[in-house]
Amino acid sequence: MPISKNGTSSDDTVNFNSLIFLAGIVAVQQFSRLPDAIELTGLICLGLILAYRRYWRPFALLAGILWASCYGIWLVSSRLPNMYQNRELVVRGYIASLPQQQEQRLGFDFIVTDPDQDFPNKIRLSWYHPGVSLAAGQGWELPVKLRKPHGRLNPGGFDFEAWLFANRIGATGYVRSKPAPKPIESAPSLNRYFALCRQIIADKLDAVLPDSEQLGVIKALTIGSQNAITQRQWEVFRITGVVHLIVISGSHISLIAGLVYVFSRRLWARIGVLSISPPRAAAVAAWLAALFYAGLAGYSVPTLRAVIMLGVALAAIAWQRNTAPSQILLLALTAVVLLDPLAVLSVGFWLSFAAVALLIYVSAGRLARPGYWREATLAQLATAVGLSPLLIVFFQQVSLISPVANWLAVPIIGVLIVPVALLAVSLLFVWPQLAVLLLKALDQILQWLWYLLSEMAALPLASMSCLPPPWYALPFAGAGVLLLLAPRGFPCRYLSAILFLPLFFVDVDKPKPGDVWLSVLDVGQGLAAVAQTAEHTLVFDTGARYSEYTDMGDSVIIPFLNHQGIAGIDTLVISHGDNDHSGGADSVIAELPVTRIISSAAAWAERENGQYCRAGQFWRWDDVTFQVLSPPESPFTRENDNSCVLQISTAHRRYLLTADIEQTAESWLVSEYGAKLDSQVMIAPHHGSKTSSSQALLEQVRPDLILIPAGYLNRFGFPHQQVLERYRQLGIPWMNVAETGAISVYSDREHLRTVAEREVRQRYWMAPASNRQNVVVR
Repeated sequence: MPISKNGTSSDDTVNFNSLIFLAGIVAVQQFSRLPDAIELTGLICLGLILAYRRYWRPFALLAGILWASCYGIWLVSSRLPNMYQNRELVVRGYIASLPQQQEQRLGFDFIVTDPDQDFPNKIRLSWYHPGVSLAAGQGWELPVKLRKPHGRLNPGGFDFEAWLFANRIGATGYVRSKPAPKPIESAPSLNRYFALCRQIIADKLDAVLPDSEQLGVIKALTIGSQNAITQRQWEVFRITGVVHLIVISGSHISLIAGLVYVFSRRLWARIGVLSISPPRAAAVAAWLAALFYAGLAGYSVPTLRAVIMLGVALAAIAWQRNTAPSQILLLALTAVVLLDPLAVLSVGFWLSFAAVALLIYVSAGRLARPGYWREATLAQLATAVGLSPLLIVFFQQVSLISPVANWLAVPIIGVLIVPVALLAVSLLFVWPQLAVLLLKALDQILQWLWYLLSEMAALPLASMSCLPPPWYALPFAGAGVLLLLAPRGFPCRYLSAILFLPLFFVDVDKPKPGDVWLSVLDVGQGLAAVAQTAEHTLVFDTGARYSEYTDMGDSVIIPFLNHQGIAGIDTLVISHGDNDHSGGADSVIAELPVTRIISSAAAWAERENGQYCRAGQFWRWDDVTFQVLSPPESPFTRENDNSCVLQISTAHRRYLLTADIEQTAESWLVSEYGAKLDSQVMIAPHHGSKTSSSQALLEQVRPDLILIPAGYLNRFGFPHQQVLERYRQLGIPWMNVAETGAISVYSDREHLRTVAEREVRQRYWMAPASNRQNVVVR
């Protein structure tokens, strides 16, 4: 083995440089902007100097920064140009993904087959009331209205904008009805062929298992479509820690490749063609099988990553290189980030590589070879314990039942369900009767497994929620994992538990008695706000419900409350019955204990522990007063005007939460309360529509800051320019959630401070936060 000047092997040097190269790529993903031409030139010159002087470790770091920066510049430049923003266009191409039903619209990815030089070739579209049957692979000429990728941004929430960027989606938008969309013959391509295959298989599975609760799981395991998996199923999979088994991942692809490798090697040996060795022929066949399986999954980023990793391992086998497993892992890691630097934005990237590294760590260099079941149990324990720090960092939740659930589910899904399901899908085209029998048998097995997993998820302490840990907790926990999983007799193993403590003992910031913190969450076109006092929490509205699979309660409010360390809600206010204000309530109530519900809508007020909101109601928490100002006992004609209006008062500040009231309710408030409406912070009535924010209301409230809960470039045109002009004339600053992300207002006796989530988490692929205005508080 070659030895370097400092006494280390050249292989160790290359491996360490691979990790440094990765660190450079990760660093770029934290940049709020990318280097300009002058800075890039300087970095290239510095890199050349380092290479000339053979300072390889600094060079590896700089190479990672340069590669990720150049890749990011190219990808940012390939997104929707400003000249096409919110304009009506006509695009030609084909539907690249299985259309997903969401209330009254279908969503899908669309590949533009003849884009202009500066136009993105992959966009994400919604089609309201299409009136025709849509399918993956269909060619269309569509009139569309597009906008640059934009996502909701909330503390503790999923970063959809980063997901769009990592998946190369250059624009989002919707299909217009005029001129009429036209089906066309799209040019043949490999990706379109796979899209057609996925649609055909999906249709056949729908026909065989039309009423099966496990149809979504079977689709996910065979063609990578997760559209039909319900929120309840995802919740159980998450609590039991088996999500990785439900999505097509490295384990599934490796299993299929392994089966093909064994079969091909034996077959090739029997054929007797000696010009190509059986291991090499089998490796090529296994990799092609993996590539085809990844194609059925739509060539998603995780499956492509798995194919690359597998390709490196198979190449080592085919060319009979005696390469250590750790070196194969690092080669695969380097290949992945070279081909796709944005892979580091994916949680799956870190979990998959960490899981493989843990398995190598607990199996390499051990003197005794355990039996199969003991080895399987140790592997599950190692991954469960070893991945827990990452799961806490990424999701603030870790499954305690995961080792048992995986011990049961891994052989059932990995060894039985996946191979047989793929065999059944193949037989659908040649022997449908046998395929139907196999699929129904698999459906029954999955029903039994679902029952067991559901029972496990219902156990006390099946999972544990945690607060976001400080930055230093992860390296401490990583050292603890290595120490805990070290061989018996390793010194100081008992100290490993101490290194995990920073993950769990996290200080929670709370308002002091007499203070209140108000957060207006980014739920798109809707409203959700959270008011926190020292010991109590109020949630005001819950955003929209888009389908049985998606609502703002589950995707925004609950993650935010978990992020804040809030385990229950003292009062849930549903201002009125509109979907964009009440759609997420069921998910919130199902997930967290709610002491009281207040609403103007009978569907919520007449529930257990519910009551109608009426003017005059008030209560006091931690020296903070909450008073309902509207609606009166005699309700208004319009439902919007009957929205609950809440004023929150401290000794020094007042906040006015107005929901969807319009000018009728505003006039009543002015006449009823007059100067008592005076508040430093107000949530814009009805999202800033021109039928609200009347001059009379603004003159009585006299806000120092208005928070506008509106969706990005929403179809209603909220906030209306007429309303914004009124704010300008009165000298009232405003912040629009659509442009700033979630807005948190922190106040004490002396100061009022606003924090925009888009400023806190600004990255180079994001649109910068705008409408950030200085606030002078009375």
